[in-house]
Amino acid sequence: MLPRRIERPQFEGAQTADFVVIGAGFAGLSAARRLSQIDAGLRVVVLEAGVVGEGPAGRNSGFIIDLPHEVSAEGFSGDSANKSRQDIAIYRRAISLGHELAAEQGWGADIFDPCGRYCVARSAEGDAHLAAYSEQLKGLGEKHRLLDAAQTAEVTGSGTYTSALFTPGTVIVQPAAYVRAIADSFRDPVKVFERTPAISFERSGAGWLVKTPKGLVRTTKIILANNGHAQGFGFFQRQLLHVYTYASLTREFDPSRLTGHRKWAATPALPMGTTVRRINTGGGDRILVRSRYSYNPGLDVGDGEVASAGALHDRKFAARFPALKNVGMEFRWGGAMALTWNSVPAFGEVEQGVFAACGCNGLGASKATASGIAAAEIATGVETELTRIYAGFAPPRTLPPQPITLIGAKVQMAVREWRAGME
Repeated sequence: MLPRRIERPQFEGAQTADFVVIGAGFAGLSAARRLSQIDAGLRVVVLEAGVVGEGPAGRNSGFIIDLPHEVSAEGFSGDSANKSRQDIAIYRRAISLGHELAAEQGWGADIFDPCGRYCVARSAEGDAHLAAYSEQLKGLGEKHRLLDAAQTAEVTGSGTYTSALFTPGTVIVQPAAYVRAIADSFRDPVKVFERTPAISFERSGAGWLVKTPKGLVRTTKIILANNGHAQGFGFFQRQLLHVYTYASLTREFDPSRLTGHRKWAATPALPMGTTVRRINTGGGDRILVRSRYSYNPGLDVGDGEVASAGALHDRKFAARFPALKNVGMEFRWGGAMALTWNSVPAFGEVEQGVFAACGCNGLGASKATASGIAAAEIATGVETELTRIYAGFAPPRTLPPQPITLIGAKVQMAVREWRAGME
């Protein structure tokens, strides 16, 4: 829905840098931003294989979430409370970067909107889950508000939701516009190059030589911020699960056809349920529906998989918004994320002078942003609360051999989607 991007140039020739950041998504751009804050004189080269905003970051659903996402109705033990506080510290560090940029660059709510989010239920199980989550948030001292079915309908315009829980700290972004705006905020000596894949890198003296299709960059340090594609450089072999999630976006419709607020964003009460957003555009409103996950070890999906997910989205949309009958979908897409078996980031110094900020395990806008910040801090020797948290993470566990991983991943996702049911 954005105008065509005015791209940064491709990299050509030879250059010397203090840092090369590979990948211009949430992690890479956040790393570059943090490096420039730590030392404004650092020469930073950001290499993006495609066009900024057209990769997985731009296909995100736009939630920079500040609270634990996959809530549990189990007892809230001391260990889980500590982990939740740790998660909150990670997520809010990511949000703070966005607030800094929004104030500095003068972004409006069309790019960065600190409007909060709803977590919505459509079943008794979902209602119980939200009630338990409310108790956990009380224990953490976090502001929130429970809504009954009527109050939820006042927000969403849908009478099919049975309850909701609102938390005010989440920021909603237009993800492609957001990453574009970060990339365009940089000034020398930070340089972003698009359509410039890093083909390889090799040791050169005390540093590294990074090869691109039309040039070479000699650098002291590298930050790998290309998520699952880090495996293309030989790192995290048999440690990353490549999972795609899918979304559809309706055509514009007359806002008078649907009651409720004209702008809101909701995640599901149960894990792997359905995320929904109502979006305002120039000619009317749209509904975004995100659901369905698939394991794709080849880091690619075909039209058939997108179409299959789209058919599910159509059913989810029809069930929630009968007032919008005959409003079809205009766009459908899939986006990749990388998971680890033990749900820790693929992070840290993987070789001398090479730092990884990968494997975000979902919640890419929050976790990948924080990983990029932490990688920049560790690479420059800056100690913060964030680096102390990341230092405590275990390394990613090695996955079982194929086809055990393939079968296990597919079965696990199918079971969790089944458990989510009507959510």
